[in-house]
Amino acid sequence: MTPSRETAMLPSGHDYDRLYADFDWDVPERFNIATVCCDRWADDPQRVAMIEVREDGSHRDITFRELQQDANRLANSLTTQGVRPGDRVGVLLPQCRETAISHLACFKLGAISVPLFSLFGPEALQHRLADCEMRAIVSDKRGLATLDEIRHQVPTLTSIYTIDSRSDASAPIHDALDFHAEMARASSDFTTYDSRADDPALIIYTSGTTGSPKGAVHGHRVLLGHLPGVEISHDLLPQPGDRFWTPADWAWIGGLLDVLLPALYYAVPIVAHRMLKFSPEKVFELIDRHQIRNLFLPPTALKLMRRVESPHIHWRLAVRSVASGGEALGEALLEWGRQTFGVTINEFYGQTECNMVLSSCASLDVHRPGAIGKAAPGHVMAIVDSDGNPLPEGEIGHIAVHAPDPVMFLGYWQNPEATRAKFAGDWLLTGDMGSRDAEGYFTFIGRDDDVITSAGYRIGPAPIENCLLRHPAVRMAAVVGKPDALRTEIVAAYVVLAEGWAPSKALVEELQQHVRSRLAAHEYPRDVMFVDEFPMTATGKVVRRALKALNPSDDG
Repeated sequence: MTPSRETAMLPSGHDYDRLYADFDWDVPERFNIATVCCDRWADDPQRVAMIEVREDGSHRDITFRELQQDANRLANSLTTQGVRPGDRVGVLLPQCRETAISHLACFKLGAISVPLFSLFGPEALQHRLADCEMRAIVSDKRGLATLDEIRHQVPTLTSIYTIDSRSDASAPIHDALDFHAEMARASSDFTTYDSRADDPALIIYTSGTTGSPKGAVHGHRVLLGHLPGVEISHDLLPQPGDRFWTPADWAWIGGLLDVLLPALYYAVPIVAHRMLKFSPEKVFELIDRHQIRNLFLPPTALKLMRRVESPHIHWRLAVRSVASGGEALGEALLEWGRQTFGVTINEFYGQTECNMVLSSCASLDVHRPGAIGKAAPGHVMAIVDSDGNPLPEGEIGHIAVHAPDPVMFLGYWQNPEATRAKFAGDWLLTGDMGSRDAEGYFTFIGRDDDVITSAGYRIGPAPIENCLLRHPAVRMAAVVGKPDALRTEIVAAYVVLAEGWAPSKALVEELQQHVRSRLAAHEYPRDVMFVDEFPMTATGKVVRRALKALNPSDDG
Protein backbone atom coordinates (compact mmCIF):
# COMPACT_ATOMS: atom_id res chain seq x y z
CA MET A 1 0.00 0.00 0.00
CA THR A 2 1.19 3.52 -0.79
CA PRO A 3 0.90 6.56 1.47
CA SER A 4 -2.22 8.68 1.13
CA ARG A 5 -3.48 12.01 2.40
CA GLU A 6 -5.80 10.22 4.85
CA THR A 7 -3.13 10.38 7.55
CA ALA A 8 -2.38 14.08 7.00
CA MET A 9 -3.17 16.74 9.59
CA LEU A 10 -3.70 19.38 6.90
CA PRO A 11 -6.30 19.04 4.15
CA SER A 12 -5.30 19.28 0.51
CA GLY A 13 -5.50 22.79 -0.82
CA HIS A 14 -3.58 25.67 -2.32
CA ASP A 15 -4.42 28.50 0.07
CA TYR A 16 -2.00 28.97 2.99
CA ASP A 17 -4.12 31.63 4.70
CA ARG A 18 -7.17 29.33 4.76
CA LEU A 19 -5.14 26.35 6.02
CA TYR A 20 -3.65 28.47 8.79
CA ALA A 21 -6.96 30.07 9.81
CA ASP A 22 -8.95 26.82 9.79
CA PHE A 23 -6.40 24.65 11.62
CA ASP A 24 -7.13 23.43 15.15
CA TRP A 25 -4.97 21.08 17.19
CA ASP A 26 -6.50 17.70 18.00
CA VAL A 27 -4.23 16.32 20.72
CA PRO A 28 -5.89 13.45 22.59
CA GLU A 29 -5.41 13.07 26.32
CA ARG A 30 -3.88 9.60 25.87
CA PHE A 31 -1.27 9.31 23.14
CA ASN A 32 1.80 7.14 22.52
CA ILE A 33 4.24 7.61 19.65
CA ALA A 34 4.72 3.85 19.19
CA THR A 35 0.98 3.31 18.74
CA VAL A 36 0.71 5.69 15.78
CA CYS A 37 4.15 5.02 14.28
CA CYS A 38 4.13 1.25 14.52
CA ASP A 39 1.20 -0.62 16.04
CA ARG A 40 -1.56 0.79 13.84
CA TRP A 41 0.22 -0.29 10.63
CA ALA A 42 1.29 -3.77 11.75
CA ASP A 43 -1.93 -5.57 10.75
CA ASP A 44 -0.82 -5.45 7.12
CA PRO A 45 2.10 -7.93 6.87
CA GLN A 46 3.27 -6.46 3.56
CA ARG A 47 3.37 -2.76 4.45
CA VAL A 48 6.99 -1.59 4.19
CA ALA A 49 8.23 0.74 6.93
CA MET A 50 11.92 0.97 6.06
CA ILE A 51 14.44 0.18 3.35
CA GLU A 52 17.76 -0.45 5.07
CA VAL A 53 20.70 0.14 2.73
CA ARG A 54 23.97 -1.43 3.85
CA GLU A 55 27.47 -0.10 3.22
CA ASP A 56 27.98 -2.50 0.28
CA GLY A 57 24.85 -1.16 -1.42
CA SER A 58 22.66 -4.20 -0.69
CA HIS A 59 19.33 -3.53 0.97
CA ARG A 60 16.38 -5.18 2.65
CA ASP A 61 12.79 -4.14 3.20
CA ILE A 62 11.51 -4.08 6.78
CA THR A 63 7.77 -4.22 7.33
CA PHE A 64 5.81 -2.54 10.08
CA ARG A 65 4.96 -5.96 11.48
CA GLU A 66 8.67 -6.82 11.78
CA LEU A 67 9.33 -3.44 13.36
CA GLN A 68 6.51 -3.95 15.86
CA GLN A 69 7.55 -7.48 16.82
CA ASP A 70 11.18 -6.46 17.29
CA ALA A 71 10.19 -3.41 19.34
CA ASN A 72 7.97 -5.64 21.48
CA ARG A 73 10.83 -8.08 22.04
CA LEU A 74 13.22 -5.32 23.06
CA ALA A 75 10.59 -3.79 25.36
CA ASN A 76 10.22 -7.19 27.06
CA SER A 77 13.99 -7.54 27.37
CA LEU A 78 14.37 -4.05 28.84
CA THR A 79 11.61 -4.84 31.31
CA THR A 80 13.48 -7.98 32.36
CA GLN A 81 16.55 -5.79 32.92
CA GLY A 82 14.56 -3.66 35.35
CA VAL A 83 13.72 -0.72 33.08
CA ARG A 84 10.45 0.87 34.18
CA PRO A 85 8.22 3.71 32.90
CA GLY A 86 10.07 6.99 33.28
CA ASP A 87 13.56 5.42 33.22
CA ARG A 88 16.01 6.85 30.68
CA VAL A 89 17.38 4.63 27.89
CA GLY A 90 20.14 5.82 25.56
CA VAL A 91 20.22 5.11 21.83
CA LEU A 92 23.84 5.47 20.70
CA LEU A 93 23.53 4.30 17.10
CA PRO A 94 23.75 5.60 13.52
CA GLN A 95 20.94 5.30 10.97
CA CYS A 96 19.81 1.66 11.07
CA ARG A 97 16.71 -0.36 11.88
CA GLU A 98 17.95 -1.02 15.43
CA THR A 99 17.77 2.73 16.10
CA ALA A 100 14.08 2.83 15.21
CA ILE A 101 13.43 -0.39 17.16
CA SER A 102 15.13 1.03 20.25
CA HIS A 103 13.14 4.26 20.28
CA LEU A 104 9.85 2.45 19.66
CA ALA A 105 10.62 -0.06 22.43
CA CYS A 106 11.18 2.82 24.87
CA PHE A 107 7.90 4.46 23.91
CA LYS A 108 6.10 1.12 24.24
CA LEU A 109 7.18 0.54 27.83
CA GLY A 110 6.83 4.17 28.90
CA ALA A 111 10.57 4.78 29.22
CA ILE A 112 12.25 7.97 28.00
CA SER A 113 14.57 7.50 25.04
CA VAL A 114 17.71 9.64 24.81
CA PRO A 115 19.13 9.89 21.27
CA LEU A 116 22.94 10.14 21.28
CA PHE A 117 25.27 11.02 18.41
CA SER A 118 27.40 8.01 17.54
CA LEU A 119 30.54 10.17 17.14
CA PHE A 120 30.41 11.64 20.65
CA GLY A 121 33.65 11.35 22.56
CA PRO A 122 33.85 10.21 26.20
CA GLU A 123 33.39 13.63 27.83
CA ALA A 124 30.35 14.57 25.75
CA LEU A 125 28.81 11.16 26.31
CA GLN A 126 29.59 10.97 30.03
CA HIS A 127 27.86 14.28 30.74
CA ARG A 128 24.64 13.21 29.04
CA LEU A 129 24.52 9.75 30.62
CA ALA A 130 25.24 11.05 34.11
CA ASP A 131 22.98 14.10 33.82
CA CYS A 132 19.85 12.06 33.03
CA GLU A 133 20.89 9.13 35.27
CA MET A 134 20.61 6.70 32.38
CA ARG A 135 19.48 3.16 33.21
CA ALA A 136 20.22 1.32 29.94
CA ILE A 137 21.77 2.02 26.56
CA VAL A 138 21.76 0.42 23.10
CA SER A 139 24.92 0.88 21.04
CA ASP A 140 27.34 -0.85 18.67
CA LYS A 141 30.99 -1.89 18.81
CA ARG A 142 32.18 1.66 18.20
CA GLY A 143 29.99 3.07 20.94
CA LEU A 144 31.04 0.36 23.36
CA ALA A 145 34.66 1.42 23.03
CA THR A 146 33.71 4.90 24.27
CA LEU A 147 31.33 3.59 26.93
CA ASP A 148 34.09 1.38 28.29
CA GLU A 149 36.01 4.51 29.31
CA ILE A 150 33.18 6.15 31.22
CA ARG A 151 30.75 3.49 32.49
CA HIS A 152 32.29 3.57 35.99
CA GLN A 153 31.31 7.27 36.18
CA VAL A 154 27.63 6.46 35.57
CA PRO A 155 26.52 4.16 38.42
CA THR A 156 22.89 4.16 37.28
CA LEU A 157 23.83 2.51 33.97
CA THR A 158 23.12 -1.15 34.65
CA SER A 159 22.37 -2.57 31.19
CA ILE A 160 24.35 -2.11 27.97
CA TYR A 161 23.19 -3.68 24.70
CA THR A 162 25.30 -4.08 21.57
CA ILE A 163 23.88 -4.69 18.11
CA ASP A 164 27.21 -6.16 16.96
CA SER A 165 28.31 -9.74 17.45
CA ARG A 166 29.61 -10.72 20.89
CA SER A 167 31.79 -13.47 19.37
CA ASP A 168 34.70 -11.06 18.90
CA ALA A 169 37.00 -11.67 21.85
CA SER A 170 38.52 -8.19 21.44
CA ALA A 171 35.13 -6.49 21.80
CA PRO A 172 34.96 -4.03 24.73
CA ILE A 173 32.56 -4.44 27.67
CA HIS A 174 32.42 -8.22 27.89
CA ASP A 175 29.20 -8.17 29.92
CA ALA A 176 27.27 -6.25 27.25
CA LEU A 177 24.01 -7.86 26.22
CA ASP A 178 23.70 -9.18 22.68
CA PHE A 179 20.84 -7.11 21.24
CA HIS A 180 19.70 -9.70 18.70
CA ALA A 181 20.13 -12.68 21.02
CA GLU A 182 18.10 -10.93 23.70
CA MET A 183 15.30 -10.25 21.23
CA ALA A 184 15.39 -13.83 19.92
CA ARG A 185 14.56 -15.18 23.38
CA ALA A 186 11.99 -12.51 24.24
CA SER A 187 8.27 -12.61 23.48
CA SER A 188 6.95 -10.67 20.50
CA ASP A 189 3.81 -9.77 22.47
CA PHE A 190 3.79 -6.56 24.47
CA THR A 191 1.02 -4.17 25.46
CA THR A 192 2.02 -0.61 24.67
CA TYR A 193 2.03 1.68 27.70
CA ASP A 194 -1.11 3.82 27.97
CA SER A 195 0.71 7.12 28.14
CA ARG A 196 -0.70 10.60 28.38
CA ALA A 197 0.18 13.01 25.57
CA ASP A 198 2.19 15.06 28.09
CA ASP A 199 4.14 12.10 29.49
CA PRO A 200 7.88 12.42 28.75
CA ALA A 201 9.00 10.45 25.70
CA LEU A 202 12.37 11.95 24.75
CA ILE A 203 15.30 13.87 26.17
CA ILE A 204 17.27 15.58 23.41
CA TYR A 205 20.37 17.45 24.52
CA THR A 206 20.91 20.93 23.15
CA SER A 207 23.98 23.15 23.18
CA GLY A 208 24.12 26.53 24.85
CA THR A 209 26.69 29.21 25.56
CA THR A 210 26.93 28.79 29.31
CA GLY A 211 27.37 25.61 31.27
CA SER A 212 26.98 22.09 29.96
CA PRO A 213 24.45 20.92 27.34
CA LYS A 214 20.89 20.82 28.68
CA GLY A 215 18.38 18.01 28.16
CA ALA A 216 15.19 19.22 26.49
CA VAL A 217 12.37 16.94 27.65
CA HIS A 218 9.59 16.31 25.13
CA GLY A 219 6.24 14.65 25.68
CA HIS A 220 4.67 12.13 23.30
CA ARG A 221 2.65 15.01 21.86
CA VAL A 222 5.81 16.50 20.32
CA LEU A 223 5.32 14.27 17.26
CA LEU A 224 1.87 15.72 16.60
CA GLY A 225 3.33 19.19 17.06
CA HIS A 226 5.85 18.55 14.30
CA LEU A 227 3.41 17.29 11.68
CA PRO A 228 2.01 20.55 10.24
CA GLY A 229 5.54 21.87 9.69
CA VAL A 230 6.67 18.58 8.17
CA GLU A 231 3.69 18.52 5.84
CA ILE A 232 4.11 22.02 4.44
CA SER A 233 7.91 21.86 4.22
CA HIS A 234 7.40 18.82 1.97
CA ASP A 235 4.64 20.35 -0.16
CA LEU A 236 1.76 18.62 1.61
CA LEU A 237 3.25 15.29 2.62
CA PRO A 238 2.21 12.51 2.28
CA GLN A 239 1.39 11.86 -1.35
CA PRO A 240 1.12 8.48 -3.15
CA GLY A 241 4.58 7.17 -3.97
CA ASP A 242 6.43 9.25 -1.38
CA ARG A 243 9.68 7.85 0.02
CA PHE A 244 11.91 9.65 2.55
CA TRP A 245 15.64 9.98 3.26
CA THR A 246 18.01 12.38 4.99
CA PRO A 247 21.77 12.29 5.60
CA ALA A 248 21.10 13.90 8.99
CA ASP A 249 21.83 11.58 11.89
CA TRP A 250 18.72 10.28 13.68
CA ALA A 251 20.35 11.31 16.97
CA TRP A 252 19.49 14.94 16.18
CA ILE A 253 15.99 16.38 16.28
CA GLY A 254 16.21 17.11 12.54
CA GLY A 255 16.73 13.45 11.68
CA LEU A 256 14.50 11.93 14.35
CA LEU A 257 11.45 14.20 14.49
CA ASP A 258 11.61 15.85 11.07
CA VAL A 259 12.11 12.59 9.15
CA LEU A 260 12.13 9.18 10.90
CA LEU A 261 9.10 9.43 13.18
CA PRO A 262 6.91 11.45 10.77
CA ALA A 263 7.68 8.95 7.99
CA LEU A 264 6.57 6.09 10.23
CA TYR A 265 3.50 8.07 11.32
CA TYR A 266 2.40 8.56 7.70
CA ALA A 267 3.54 5.05 6.63
CA VAL A 268 5.88 6.68 4.12
CA PRO A 269 8.76 4.21 3.56
CA ILE A 270 12.01 5.62 4.90
CA VAL A 271 15.44 4.77 3.56
CA ALA A 272 17.93 4.09 6.36
CA HIS A 273 21.47 4.70 5.22
CA ARG A 274 24.20 6.53 7.08
CA MET A 275 27.31 7.22 5.03
CA LEU A 276 30.58 6.88 6.89
CA LYS A 277 31.76 9.85 4.82
CA PHE A 278 29.41 12.14 2.91
CA SER A 279 29.81 11.65 -0.83
CA PRO A 280 27.59 13.80 -3.09
CA GLU A 281 27.94 11.31 -5.94
CA LYS A 282 26.76 8.48 -3.71
CA VAL A 283 23.85 10.62 -2.53
CA PHE A 284 22.66 11.10 -6.11
CA GLU A 285 23.13 7.37 -6.74
CA LEU A 286 21.09 6.55 -3.61
CA ILE A 287 18.27 8.88 -4.68
CA ASP A 288 18.19 7.26 -8.11
CA ARG A 289 18.49 3.61 -7.06
CA HIS A 290 15.85 3.77 -4.33
CA GLN A 291 13.46 6.20 -6.03
CA ILE A 292 13.60 8.65 -3.15
CA ARG A 293 11.04 11.41 -3.55
CA ASN A 294 11.34 13.39 -0.31
CA LEU A 295 14.60 14.74 1.06
CA PHE A 296 15.67 16.69 4.09
CA LEU A 297 19.08 18.05 3.09
CA PRO A 298 20.93 20.42 5.42
CA PRO A 299 22.53 23.40 3.62
CA THR A 300 26.05 21.98 3.89
CA ALA A 301 24.92 18.80 2.12
CA LEU A 302 23.33 20.91 -0.61
CA LYS A 303 26.52 22.93 -1.03
CA LEU A 304 28.59 19.76 -1.42
CA MET A 305 26.08 18.27 -3.88
CA ARG A 306 26.16 21.46 -5.91
CA ARG A 307 29.78 20.72 -6.81
CA VAL A 308 28.69 17.73 -8.91
CA GLU A 309 28.35 18.77 -12.55
CA SER A 310 25.08 18.03 -14.36
CA PRO A 311 23.73 15.39 -11.95
CA HIS A 312 20.47 15.05 -13.92
CA ILE A 313 22.48 13.65 -16.84
CA HIS A 314 24.01 10.84 -14.76
CA TRP A 315 21.11 9.93 -12.46
CA ARG A 316 17.34 9.66 -12.77
CA LEU A 317 15.93 12.01 -10.16
CA ALA A 318 12.19 11.94 -9.49
CA VAL A 319 12.24 14.10 -6.36
CA ARG A 320 8.93 15.65 -5.25
CA SER A 321 10.08 17.72 -2.25
CA VAL A 322 13.29 18.99 -0.67
CA ALA A 323 13.30 20.65 2.75
CA SER A 324 16.27 22.31 4.39
CA GLY A 325 16.83 23.94 7.74
CA GLY A 326 19.45 24.93 10.27
CA GLU A 327 21.07 27.62 8.14
CA ALA A 328 19.85 30.17 5.60
CA LEU A 329 19.97 29.29 1.90
CA GLY A 330 21.02 31.82 -0.68
CA GLU A 331 19.21 32.46 -3.96
CA ALA A 332 22.01 30.74 -5.93
CA LEU A 333 21.51 27.51 -3.99
CA LEU A 334 17.74 27.73 -4.38
CA GLU A 335 18.12 28.15 -8.14
CA TRP A 336 20.48 25.17 -8.28
CA GLY A 337 17.84 23.15 -6.45
CA ARG A 338 15.21 24.06 -9.03
CA GLN A 339 17.51 23.13 -11.91
CA THR A 340 18.68 19.87 -10.32
CA PHE A 341 15.52 18.52 -8.68
CA GLY A 342 12.82 20.44 -10.51
CA VAL A 343 11.41 21.71 -7.19
CA THR A 344 11.84 24.74 -4.97
CA ILE A 345 13.69 23.88 -1.76
CA ASN A 346 11.51 24.74 1.23
CA GLU A 347 13.38 26.32 4.12
CA PHE A 348 12.09 25.74 7.63
CA TYR A 349 13.03 26.90 11.09
CA GLY A 350 13.01 25.58 14.63
CA GLN A 351 15.22 24.43 17.45
CA THR A 352 15.50 21.49 19.82
CA GLU A 353 13.12 23.03 22.35
CA CYS A 354 10.47 24.03 19.80
CA ASN A 355 10.96 22.74 16.28
CA MET A 356 9.35 23.12 12.82
CA VAL A 357 7.42 26.28 13.69
CA LEU A 358 8.21 28.30 10.54
CA SER A 359 8.42 27.05 6.98
CA SER A 360 8.24 27.85 3.33
CA CYS A 361 5.92 25.85 1.09
CA ALA A 362 6.31 26.38 -2.65
CA SER A 363 3.11 24.47 -3.45
CA LEU A 364 1.18 26.97 -1.31
CA ASP A 365 3.08 29.88 -2.84
CA VAL A 366 4.80 30.55 0.49
CA HIS A 367 8.31 31.29 -0.64
CA ARG A 368 10.52 34.35 -0.50
CA PRO A 369 14.32 34.28 -0.97
CA GLY A 370 16.05 35.48 2.17
CA ALA A 371 13.08 34.67 4.42
CA ILE A 372 12.62 31.60 6.63
CA GLY A 373 8.96 31.35 5.68
CA LYS A 374 5.70 31.84 7.57
CA ALA A 375 4.27 30.28 10.72
CA ALA A 376 3.30 26.65 10.18
CA PRO A 377 -0.41 26.01 10.87
CA GLY A 378 -1.05 25.68 14.60
CA HIS A 379 1.89 27.80 15.72
CA VAL A 380 1.51 31.40 16.89
CA MET A 381 4.72 33.27 16.12
CA ALA A 382 5.83 36.85 16.76
CA ILE A 383 8.83 39.12 17.06
CA VAL A 384 8.99 40.30 20.69
CA ASP A 385 11.25 42.31 22.94
CA SER A 386 13.07 40.84 25.94
CA ASP A 387 9.95 41.25 28.11
CA GLY A 388 7.72 39.36 25.67
CA ASN A 389 5.99 42.40 24.16
CA PRO A 390 5.20 41.94 20.43
CA LEU A 391 7.05 44.40 18.21
CA PRO A 392 5.73 46.19 15.11
CA GLU A 393 6.31 44.85 11.62
CA GLY A 394 9.85 45.33 10.39
CA GLU A 395 11.44 45.79 13.82
CA ILE A 396 14.19 43.43 14.91
CA GLY A 397 13.60 41.41 18.07
CA HIS A 398 13.41 37.88 19.42
CA ILE A 399 11.79 35.20 17.27
CA ALA A 400 9.22 33.81 19.71
CA VAL A 401 6.61 31.05 19.93
CA HIS A 402 3.44 31.45 21.97
CA ALA A 403 2.73 28.87 24.68
CA PRO A 404 1.10 26.45 25.01
CA ASP A 405 2.08 24.59 21.86
CA PRO A 406 2.23 20.78 21.44
CA VAL A 407 5.64 20.93 19.76
CA MET A 408 7.11 22.84 22.71
CA PHE A 409 9.37 21.06 25.20
CA LEU A 410 8.13 20.22 28.69
CA GLY A 411 11.24 21.81 30.18
CA TYR A 412 14.94 21.17 30.69
CA TRP A 413 15.73 17.99 32.57
CA GLN A 414 15.98 18.83 36.29
CA ASN A 415 16.71 22.48 35.49
CA PRO A 416 13.64 24.62 36.28
CA GLU A 417 15.71 27.82 36.42
CA ALA A 418 16.93 27.39 32.84
CA THR A 419 13.39 26.49 31.76
CA ARG A 420 11.99 29.70 33.25
CA ALA A 421 14.74 31.73 31.58
CA LYS A 422 13.62 30.42 28.19
CA PHE A 423 10.30 32.27 28.49
CA ALA A 424 9.17 35.87 28.61
CA GLY A 425 5.59 35.69 29.79
CA ASP A 426 3.71 33.35 27.46
CA TRP A 427 6.39 33.56 24.78
CA LEU A 428 9.20 31.04 24.34
CA LEU A 429 12.27 32.98 23.20
CA THR A 430 14.17 30.98 20.62
CA GLY A 431 17.41 32.85 21.26
CA ASP A 432 17.45 34.03 17.64
CA MET A 433 16.82 37.56 16.41
CA GLY A 434 14.68 38.35 13.41
CA SER A 435 11.98 40.46 11.88
CA ARG A 436 8.52 39.95 10.39
CA ASP A 437 6.99 41.78 7.46
CA ALA A 438 3.40 42.75 6.73
CA GLU A 439 2.75 39.49 4.83
CA GLY A 440 3.86 37.29 7.72
CA TYR A 441 7.31 36.32 6.40
CA PHE A 442 10.02 35.93 9.04
CA THR A 443 13.64 36.82 8.36
CA PHE A 444 16.50 35.50 10.49
CA ILE A 445 18.94 38.22 11.58
CA GLY A 446 21.31 36.49 14.00
CA ARG A 447 21.63 34.80 17.37
CA ASP A 448 21.42 36.64 20.65
CA ASP A 449 23.83 34.12 22.12
CA ASP A 450 27.08 32.69 20.85
CA VAL A 451 25.96 29.27 19.69
CA ILE A 452 27.89 28.30 16.57
CA THR A 453 26.00 26.96 13.55
CA SER A 454 28.34 24.70 11.58
CA ALA A 455 27.23 22.28 8.85
CA GLY A 456 23.75 22.15 10.37
CA TYR A 457 24.98 21.47 13.92
CA ARG A 458 24.37 23.95 16.74
CA ILE A 459 27.54 23.89 18.80
CA GLY A 460 27.90 25.48 22.21
CA PRO A 461 31.33 26.97 22.98
CA ALA A 462 31.33 26.05 26.69
CA PRO A 463 32.06 22.28 26.37
CA ILE A 464 34.85 22.99 23.85
CA GLU A 465 36.39 25.65 26.08
CA ASN A 466 36.21 23.33 29.09
CA CYS A 467 37.84 20.56 27.07
CA LEU A 468 40.68 22.83 25.91
CA LEU A 469 41.28 23.96 29.48
CA ARG A 470 42.03 20.35 30.45
CA HIS A 471 45.12 20.44 28.23
CA PRO A 472 48.24 21.45 30.18
CA ALA A 473 49.24 24.01 27.52
CA VAL A 474 46.04 26.03 27.89
CA ARG A 475 45.63 28.73 30.52
CA MET A 476 42.53 30.35 29.02
CA ALA A 477 40.31 29.46 26.06
CA ALA A 478 37.46 31.14 24.22
CA VAL A 479 35.54 29.67 21.29
CA VAL A 480 33.60 31.58 18.63
CA GLY A 481 32.12 30.95 15.22
CA LYS A 482 34.04 32.11 12.16
CA PRO A 483 32.11 32.67 8.89
CA ASP A 484 32.71 29.93 6.32
CA ALA A 485 31.29 29.63 2.80
CA LEU A 486 30.65 25.87 3.03
CA ARG A 487 29.69 25.28 6.67
CA THR A 488 28.16 28.71 7.46
CA GLU A 489 30.56 28.86 10.41
CA ILE A 490 33.54 26.90 11.65
CA VAL A 491 34.67 26.56 15.25
CA ALA A 492 37.53 28.95 16.01
CA ALA A 493 39.41 28.80 19.31
CA TYR A 494 41.47 31.55 20.93
CA VAL A 495 44.01 30.28 23.44
CA VAL A 496 46.17 31.95 26.05
CA LEU A 497 49.05 29.56 26.69
CA ALA A 498 50.28 28.43 30.07
CA GLU A 499 53.78 29.35 31.17
CA GLY A 500 56.45 27.30 29.45
CA TRP A 501 54.48 26.67 26.24
CA ALA A 502 55.04 28.35 22.89
CA PRO A 503 52.82 28.56 19.81
CA SER A 504 53.53 26.02 17.07
CA LYS A 505 51.79 24.17 14.27
CA ALA A 506 52.31 20.93 16.18
CA LEU A 507 50.55 22.36 19.23
CA VAL A 508 47.61 23.50 17.08
CA GLU A 509 47.21 19.95 15.78
CA GLU A 510 47.57 18.54 19.29
CA LEU A 511 44.83 20.80 20.66
CA GLN A 512 42.54 19.97 17.73
CA GLN A 513 42.99 16.26 18.33
CA HIS A 514 42.50 16.79 22.07
CA VAL A 515 38.98 18.12 21.41
CA ARG A 516 38.18 15.77 18.54
CA SER A 517 38.91 12.67 20.61
CA ARG A 518 37.05 13.84 23.72
CA LEU A 519 33.95 15.62 22.40
CA ALA A 520 32.98 14.98 18.78
CA ALA A 521 34.52 15.29 15.33
CA HIS A 522 32.21 18.14 14.32
CA GLU A 523 33.13 20.18 17.43
CA TYR A 524 36.90 20.42 17.15
CA PRO A 525 38.29 23.92 16.39
CA ARG A 526 39.32 24.14 12.75
CA ASP A 527 41.15 27.36 13.59
CA VAL A 528 43.32 27.75 16.70
CA MET A 529 44.84 31.16 17.38
CA PHE A 530 47.21 32.08 20.19
CA VAL A 531 46.75 35.44 21.92
CA ASP A 532 48.34 37.14 24.90
CA GLU A 533 45.03 38.14 26.52
CA PHE A 534 41.28 38.29 25.90
CA PRO A 535 39.08 41.37 25.59
CA MET A 536 37.04 41.30 28.81
CA THR A 537 34.07 43.12 30.29
CA ALA A 538 34.28 44.82 33.68
CA THR A 539 32.73 41.71 35.22
CA GLY A 540 35.33 39.40 33.69
CA LYS A 541 33.35 38.00 30.77
CA VAL A 542 35.06 37.45 27.44
CA VAL A 543 33.80 39.83 24.74
CA ARG A 544 33.31 37.30 21.95
CA ARG A 545 32.27 39.91 19.40
CA ALA A 546 35.69 41.51 19.80
CA LEU A 547 37.34 38.13 19.29
CA LYS A 548 35.38 37.59 16.09
CA ALA A 549 36.63 40.96 14.81
CA LEU A 550 40.21 39.75 15.26
CA ASN A 551 39.60 36.85 12.88
CA PRO A 552 37.38 37.86 9.94
CA SER A 553 36.13 35.43 7.33
CA ASP A 554 38.68 34.08 4.90
CA ASP A 555 36.14 34.26 2.08
CA GLY A 556 36.01 38.02 2.00
